[in-house]
Amino acid sequence: MIFDGGCPFCAHFALASELRSGISNLVITDGRLNHDLRLALAERGYYLANGAMLLVGGQILHGSAAIQWICQRMNTSDPLLQLLAKLLSRPQRADKLYPLLLLARRLALALKRLPVDPDNFNH
Repeated sequence: MIFDGGCPFCAHFALASELRSGISNLVITDGRLNHDLRLALAERGYYLANGAMLLVGGQILHGSAAIQWICQRMNTSDPLLQLLAKLLSRPQRADKLYPLLLLARRLALALKRLPVDPDNFNH
């Protein structure tokens, strides 16, 4: 999972998912710090500014699809992750709620005076 480490919400979700989701082999990477990976994904049309990404085999899931995939597979006793799993495990619900998560990310980044897009791509 590639997430925006500048966003405290993203970082908390990613870390909690790695540690307490019950998904084996889930590895998180701060896309803001991993410049080469971020640029390689951008060359394929996947931008960190548009949300988290998940590499599953040869497939790239982006935004709500990435979060939905993780939430659908969670097996956790963590109350916050259980709530998120219930809210975001269905594609239609994840698609509707994900823009609110992106808005919260934008606000958190603005408070930290970080750009939404660390590369300033026009997309």
